[in-house]
Amino acid sequence: MRISKKKQADEVIRRLKAEYPDAHCALLHTSAFELLIATILSAQCTDERVNIVTSELFRKYRTPHDYLSVPQTELERDIHSTGFFRNKAKNIRAACQRIIEEFGGEVPMSMEELLTLGGVARKTANVVMGNAFGIASGVVVDTHVGRLARRLGLTRHESPEKVERDLAKLVPKEHWIMLPHWLIYHGRQVCKARNPNCAGCVLNDICPSRSTQALIEGARNSKASSSK
Repeated sequence: MRISKKKQADEVIRRLKAEYPDAHCALLHTSAFELLIATILSAQCTDERVNIVTSELFRKYRTPHDYLSVPQTELERDIHSTGFFRNKAKNIRAACQRIIEEFGGEVPMSMEELLTLGGVARKTANVVMGNAFGIASGVVVDTHVGRLARRLGLTRHESPEKVERDLAKLVPKEHWIMLPHWLIYHGRQVCKARNPNCAGCVLNDICPSRSTQALIEGARNSKASSSK
């Protein structure tokens, strides 16, 4: 029996919350400023690689002024392994310049102001707002969140902005911050882009994209249970 998207979203939240009670932001940080830098670096890069880089980076650069006190080429070398290092270095320095000139050296706490910083779009702003300030400004949509939202029938869209819009309509605001973490954990461990483990998924009975193999395994397990 088909259920509404709202009920589908509620059930997804209930199950993933129980499955991943320790889910959290994977980017290591001790301040809103560090999280901002880490999130800018995470574009087209794994969180693991970013954490390796920032373990050294955050010891060398502690304030926005520090990033502006060295030549851009030096910063590029320090973040080289995250990829797209020239553009990222340029954006980091631009963001730091604006933080100093417009916000008194502190990361702003509003979506509107964050979006004026170099290299900051809605995803980065939502990450900082939710995980540094505890403000549910929207739903973070990365590749995992988008993929799972589509597979689970919560959206049909590809663009992060439209996926976020659909999720925000379906998901209570109290879950906007944590939902991406639950989906990201599930996407990395079970619902992978290639060869998702549908048979071992806690959502397989409500997932419209579940594989035939999952259905076979489910029927087999059901038959085995009924024969006991």
